[in-house]
Amino acid sequence: MARTSSKPNDLASIQAQKDRLLAQIAELDVQAKEVEEEERDAGRPTLLAALDRVKIRKLGKADARLIANAIASFGGSAVAAHLGSLGKE
Repeated sequence: MARTSSKPNDLASIQAQKDRLLAQIAELDVQAKEVEEEERDAGRPTLLAALDRVKIRKLGKADARLIANAIASFGGSAVAAHLGSLGKE
């Protein structure tokens, strides 16, 4: 007995399936964007907790912004490694 194809064989069915898939892709894009946004700020609580435990000398807004941007751009590990090397020079 011949098997029937599970693929739609008319244009309307194909377009309907395509529309459903595009809607799913759009939803996945939204979900991915939300997760990316959460991940971009995931280290904030850890950094703030660490800052609460140490005394910090006077710091200008420009320097604070530069440090924050370095962490955002290069990641905490890279900034920590660079800061760790400052005392070894």
